[in-house]
Amino acid sequence: MPSFSPPPHRIIVSHRLPLRSIPDPSSPFQLSFSLDPDSLPFQLSSSLPSPPIFVGTLPFPPPSSPSLSDDLSNHLLSTFSCLPVFIPSDLHDHFYHGFCKHYLWPLLHYLLPLSPSSHGGLPFDPALYRSYLSANKLFADRITEILNPEEDFVWVHDYHLIALPTFLRKRFPYIKLGFFLHSPFPSSEIFRTIPVRDDILRALLNSDMVGFHTFDYARHFLSSCSRLLGMGYQSKRGYISLEYYGRNIIVKILPVGIDMNQLRSVISSPETASKIRELKEAYKDRVLILGVDDVDIFKGIGLKFLAMEKLLEQRPELQGRVVLVQITNPARSQGRDIQEVRDETHSIRDRINARFGRPGYVPVVVIENRPIPMYEKAAFYALAECCVMNAVRDGLNRIPYIYTVCRELSPALNASSKKSVIVVSEFVGCSPSLSGAIRVNPWNIESVSEAMDSAISMSEMEKQLRHEKHYKYISSHDVGYWARSFDQDLKRACQDHSVKNSCYGIGFGMSFRVVALGPGFNKLSVEKVVSGYKKTRSRLVLLDYDGTIVPQSLIDKRPSEEVIRAVNALCADPLNVVFVVSGRGKDDLSRWFEPCEKLGIAAEHGYYIRWSKDSQWETSPCNNQPRDFDWMKTVLPVMNQYTEATDGSQIEPKDSALVWHHQEADPDFGTCQAKELLDHLEKLLANEPVVVKRGHHIVEVTPQGISKGAVVETIIAAMRDQNKSPDFVLCVGDDSSDEDMFEVLTNFTNNPEIPKIVELFACTVGNKPSMAKYYLEDTTDVLKMLQSLADVGQPRPSSSQSYISFEDPF
Repeated sequence: MPSFSPPPHRIIVSHRLPLRSIPDPSSPFQLSFSLDPDSLPFQLSSSLPSPPIFVGTLPFPPPSSPSLSDDLSNHLLSTFSCLPVFIPSDLHDHFYHGFCKHYLWPLLHYLLPLSPSSHGGLPFDPALYRSYLSANKLFADRITEILNPEEDFVWVHDYHLIALPTFLRKRFPYIKLGFFLHSPFPSSEIFRTIPVRDDILRALLNSDMVGFHTFDYARHFLSSCSRLLGMGYQSKRGYISLEYYGRNIIVKILPVGIDMNQLRSVISSPETASKIRELKEAYKDRVLILGVDDVDIFKGIGLKFLAMEKLLEQRPELQGRVVLVQITNPARSQGRDIQEVRDETHSIRDRINARFGRPGYVPVVVIENRPIPMYEKAAFYALAECCVMNAVRDGLNRIPYIYTVCRELSPALNASSKKSVIVVSEFVGCSPSLSGAIRVNPWNIESVSEAMDSAISMSEMEKQLRHEKHYKYISSHDVGYWARSFDQDLKRACQDHSVKNSCYGIGFGMSFRVVALGPGFNKLSVEKVVSGYKKTRSRLVLLDYDGTIVPQSLIDKRPSEEVIRAVNALCADPLNVVFVVSGRGKDDLSRWFEPCEKLGIAAEHGYYIRWSKDSQWETSPCNNQPRDFDWMKTVLPVMNQYTEATDGSQIEPKDSALVWHHQEADPDFGTCQAKELLDHLEKLLANEPVVVKRGHHIVEVTPQGISKGAVVETIIAAMRDQNKSPDFVLCVGDDSSDEDMFEVLTNFTNNPEIPKIVELFACTVGNKPSMAKYYLEDTTDVLKMLQSLADVGQPRPSSSQSYISFEDPF
């Protein structure tokens, strides 16, 4: 009989376990537990390929003894597939009510802590942040107990656990890990105010996939990665991805849906039907407007009430007829800001009811101070003519989805009643998916009032058309669709785990990240290069300049004394030919390397070349480039135009090329302008013998045939003409122009008609996709490599050997 291995587990991690509990004196735990059908982790579980294990906290302090904790853990795991994380009460208070709810959550919702705690936002507190990290570490400890890192998929939910991916990736480099943020991700201007902003970004990037409800949130995340970490992204076949130290992180954009089956069950229950009958009688001959919100500073309940007041002022005929019912869910946090929200809403409610109320008519009804069962909410959804979601900022908010489905599925409503109108804030995550809703700016009281008026006075046909449009989307994009889509894309994001050659961790604490290496792509070993160097007698060393032997970030671009000494030591060895191959101009390179008499230099990507300080600059004969540079007269005005329009950009004129730099410009705007300039110049110069190309923060126009690859061919051909074909080549570069050198060297290796290069080390700087087989981390590693080679002592050649020495071969 064939054996079948069980499918990989899905481990769903959230702050709270999807459990309900009620007192039960007969239980050894004094509580009786059941799964919570309203919990999102539970709702998504039925659509996964295998039953998941849930990891999270319980809404009460941990048991007093370790043995009781173990018994409770075993009971919940065996009965409900729930593994509790026990966080000490004080730590949980600092983690959840301190850092999460009063620092991170307000800031993600665009509230800067300018006035401490007066509006819910606390200033950054390192002690609270340490509590946050400690709580996340306890989650990692618990997951470690059940995780099979080779098989299982881990899905982490929301901002409470942003640090968790770093703790897990540090322990399990190949873990299959997805993260979904259910709150907004703020613009980079807000996000960059967080003192630990890099920690948070790197933690998210330690996932294999990061999910957001809307493109706006994803765009802000990508912008923060660009501005703070210098990372770019690409979009390919509908997927957005970031390359992070050799790993591809997928960015997923899809709003969460609702559980259609659960809603069908609730809406068809006897309790719901009874409540609908009761409400029909209570609100007979009234037009019901409904709001359902948590009590917090971002839900805009007070603004909604002000719009209702304005509506009754401007439309007196609606007095006595329209009722706004506001259901307020219990607050999820503690603090003065919550009480201030309550006081404000009560004050406005009382004023409206005093102005417009009459016996038998209360214009604003607030239902609060008790848990509202789902069947009661469903009854209100089914009867409301309009649902108003007026939050000033919210991650997604599924209330309009639930409202639409309840209006459609309620058996208490006849076919003609299956219509609905939604007034939704444009700052709520569900707004883009509700194309038939009336979108409003919640701060514009007049606009919201007009939207409410339009909603209740709209024709029945239009209400029905809007309703049908929403229901079609909501029913086809339910929570199961969302869960399956995320799970499938997470598997796709983790596919390259099996093809990575190896990986290793770098960085300390929250700066930790994993460097992943593809097949045949390895960090260049100093020992390996030195060994090959010692065994060979005809060596070629090719070095790029910027980003290879001099850091890109330096303002002073001159080479350091250490670089000059290392280069001179290599040039002094008669078995070596050493070249700097750069895009920079010959005058700068001549001046900077004046102490290096035997150094060869190829400037402007090989347009100019000289073999030593004493030789003359010549144009490379292999290029056969035209001597006519009239095209520069066309290009320069265009580049000037983009320079004037792009603050921080500049033009670098060369003898053979023109280069537009945007490294100092705004990252997003500079990149956008570079793309536009590239397209502009490609069209303008379509019939000219030039090449327009993008590089690292540059757009460059050069004559055809000019490339670093052509330089390599020229140098090696000259060496072979003197019967000194190189048996050792070290080629190091950091950007796209250096890929031409790597490609030429690869072609040499694969051509059986050309003498073989015994020791070939093509090396890129930085772990990134490249035609090179090796990489070094940065310019410091490159310098160490050169110094190690310079320290290798070589005997002077015997009389049978000759120095590798060239008069100008051109």
